[in-house]
Amino acid sequence: MSNQTPTNVRRRAAAISDRHSLSRRAFLRRSALAAGVAAFPTIIPGSALGLNGAVPPSERIVLGGLGIGGRGTGVLGWMLPEKDVQFVAVCDAKKSQREAIKRMVDGRYGNNDCATYRDIREFLALRTDIDALLIATGDRWHALASIMAMRAGKDVYSEKPSAMTIAEGRAVVETAKRYGRVYQTGTQRLSEDNFTFANELLRKGRLGRVHTVRAHIAPWDAAELRHDWLPAEPEPSKDEVDWDQWLGPCPWRPYNSAYARGGWRGFYDFHTSCIGEWGAHTFAQCQVAIGASETAAIDYGYVKNESGDGMETRFANGIRMILQRDGWHGSCGVKYEGTEGWVAVADGYPKPEVSSPEWLRDFSKIVNDYMARTQRPMSHVRDFFNCIKTRRQTMAHPEMMHRSMSTVHAANICMWLKRDMKYDPVKEEFVKDPEANRLRSRAMRAPWII
Repeated sequence: MSNQTPTNVRRRAAAISDRHSLSRRAFLRRSALAAGVAAFPTIIPGSALGLNGAVPPSERIVLGGLGIGGRGTGVLGWMLPEKDVQFVAVCDAKKSQREAIKRMVDGRYGNNDCATYRDIREFLALRTDIDALLIATGDRWHALASIMAMRAGKDVYSEKPSAMTIAEGRAVVETAKRYGRVYQTGTQRLSEDNFTFANELLRKGRLGRVHTVRAHIAPWDAAELRHDWLPAEPEPSKDEVDWDQWLGPCPWRPYNSAYARGGWRGFYDFHTSCIGEWGAHTFAQCQVAIGASETAAIDYGYVKNESGDGMETRFANGIRMILQRDGWHGSCGVKYEGTEGWVAVADGYPKPEVSSPEWLRDFSKIVNDYMARTQRPMSHVRDFFNCIKTRRQTMAHPEMMHRSMSTVHAANICMWLKRDMKYDPVKEEFVKDPEANRLRSRAMRAPWII
């Protein structure tokens, strides 16, 4: 055996020596840098310390978005100016929409940081840093996306109508409860001063005994929905439009570009009819006002027209709610009628219309007293963000959403089956009506199931 040291051993020894030399040099460099740092004060951006009105990162709500189209862009426009909110990522089945929201967000913050995702499953799995989601997809996705997000630990602001069926609404309620999530449905008029004033007049007894409320339904489309589908067109690449994700829980339908441009309204697969279009707002407004936010109407009277205009519903407290297409100069109107007077309001009203003009003299006081009593702001998105921090129940909480949407769905079913019907809000079923009860839910396409 040779007395010479093997070559591979010499190489290893040299490598160890080099590493030790590098370690010594690195130590000396770090020591010199440390001395330099000690000689000069550290500069930390004021925004990181919460100075000059900035909110420190530890206090910010990290926000993401799902399916933010035209309506969602408007809501995001309300959210971005909130100083304690940082929007970081958007998920959308359409590339054009992902890119549009990224441009909007990056332009707001002056950087290029907004991330984009196509697949909701990847989005929820990877973005564990996100606290809350704005969900503004088409109607078909609202409930399922909310449930998936809450299961992933996110608080949710969901656009209306927040459920396609009675069963979906109940599933949203139970998921929020089980996972302890904050949820707000986008019935923003519940946090606007004109509508709040109308509700407070009713609650304070100014109208006397209220016997009738009127709820605006959309003056286009019909209650009867189409059960056919548009002809097939060549399907784009998955990156341009992920058609499977776009459809989500709906039955498989061939791709047609009109759907992706918003032409899905009026189809049973995707929509809640002219009743749900605005009734998702106005039924909620009426039910909150009359103290029926955790129940639903019990009687539904069929009307022989296409829209449901003039349908009378009745709550267990005896108050009638009438569906009405016309009579307001603005969208999503409500009118409350009592033995001592009435109040009406819609989006186009500078101030509510009232039977007694002197009531308007108290407008500011009534709204301010409401805010002081309830600690609710006149901003629906701000109420959501406040509740994320306090874990308080939101103004438009899951049960309120579900109950008002149950009234929407029951009114639709009444029109579809063309007969009067009774609904039991305790059992959440129609009374002695198996055919109507089958319409409380819809089949969901795998893997997009609750």
